[in-house]
Amino acid sequence: MGAEASSNPESTRPLAVLRAMIDAVDRDMLQLLSRRNALVGEVAQYKRAHRVPIRDFTREREILDDRRRRAAPLGLRGELIESIFRMVLWGSRDRQAALKAAVPVNVDPKTIAIIGGLGAMGRCVGDLFSDLGHAVMVVDVNTQLTAEEAAAVADVVVVSVPIAVTEEVLARVAPRVRADALLMDVTSIKTRPVAVMMASCKGSVIGTHPLFAPSVHSLQGQRVVLCPVRGGDWLAWLTQMLHARGLVTMETTPTDHDRAMSIVQVLTHFATEVLGRTLATLGVSIDDTLKFTSPVYLMELLMTARHFSQSPSLYASIQMSNDETDRVTSAFVDAATEWRGAVNRGDHESFEALFEEVRSYFGGFTDQALEQSSFLIDRLVERA
Repeated sequence: MGAEASSNPESTRPLAVLRAMIDAVDRDMLQLLSRRNALVGEVAQYKRAHRVPIRDFTREREILDDRRRRAAPLGLRGELIESIFRMVLWGSRDRQAALKAAVPVNVDPKTIAIIGGLGAMGRCVGDLFSDLGHAVMVVDVNTQLTAEEAAAVADVVVVSVPIAVTEEVLARVAPRVRADALLMDVTSIKTRPVAVMMASCKGSVIGTHPLFAPSVHSLQGQRVVLCPVRGGDWLAWLTQMLHARGLVTMETTPTDHDRAMSIVQVLTHFATEVLGRTLATLGVSIDDTLKFTSPVYLMELLMTARHFSQSPSLYASIQMSNDETDRVTSAFVDAATEWRGAVNRGDHESFEALFEEVRSYFGGFTDQALEQSSFLIDRLVERA
C-alpha cells in the first residue's frame, strides 16, 4: 500500500459507499433548498402586501459577498459558491414573480387583444398578461374573431405579427382602437410602425420591443424596450405589468431604438451569417473541428448554429427593415477588407496598429469582458 493511502485510511472505503454518502448529502441539500423555497414564498407574500420590488440589488450583493467569505474557511472556492448562489437567487426571483409578488393585490383586470396571438411571441405575451389576471382575446389568421373587432372592444391591443405585415395590420386596427385604450406592437423595428400607429390611433401608443426570443426558459431579467410616444397613464400600467413578471424595461425614442438595433441586431446577425456562410463555402466538417475546439470557438459555433436553426424570414426582415443596414454592413465589409489586407501582406505593424486601435475603443470594458466571458466559458466547459 502506498504512502498516500496509508496516511488516509478512509480512502479504503469502496467507491460505491462513497457515492452513496454523496447522494445522501445531495438529498440533504435538496431538502435545504426546499426549506429555502418555502421561505421565499413568505417573502413573496410580504413583498406583495407591502409593495416591495422583487429585486433588491443591495441585498443580493450582501448575500454573494457573505457566502464567498464563508466559503474560504470551509475549503470551498469563492467563485464557485458565488456562481451557485447566483442561480439560487435567480430561482428565488423567478418564484417570487410566479407568486405575483410585484402584482398589486387588487389588480384591475383588463381585456387584452393579441393580434397574432397564435405565433410564438404572441403566445408569450398572451401568457404574460393572462398570468397577471387579465382577460386575453386571441386573434390570428384562422380565428373567427377579426383584428378589427377585437381592437374595437379591447382595453389593450397588442400587434404581434411578422415584420413584413406589421404596418399593414397596424393601419387596419389603429383607427378602431378606443380613445381610452392602448395600442402597442412588439416589432423589432420601431420608427415606421410607431408612425403608422400615431397617424390613425386615437388612443395611447407605446411601441415595444422584447429583446429576447419567446423560447426563453424564464422572463426573469429579460429586457423590453418601450417607446412611449403617447403613453399617458398606460405607460405606468404597462411598466408595472412587465416588472411584475420579472422583466426589465427601458425607455427610448423610435429613432434611437432603430439606431441601436442596427448594431445589436443587424451587425451581429450579419457577422454571424457571414461566418456561417464561410464555413459552409469552405466545406468544413463541424465534427472534425469539434475534435480540436477551444471553448471560445465552441461558443462561436453554438451561437452561429443557433442563429441558423431559426426563421430566415425573421432575420431577413430585421436586417432589411432597418434604415441603417447599408451603412453598418458596408462598414463591416470595409473592416474585413482592411484586416484581410494586413494579414495577407504579413504586415505585423499594421495588424498590431489595428489591434491597438480597437483595444483602445473598448477601453475598460475589456476587463469586464474578460471576467464575464471567463464565467461563460467555465459554464460551457462544465456542460461539454
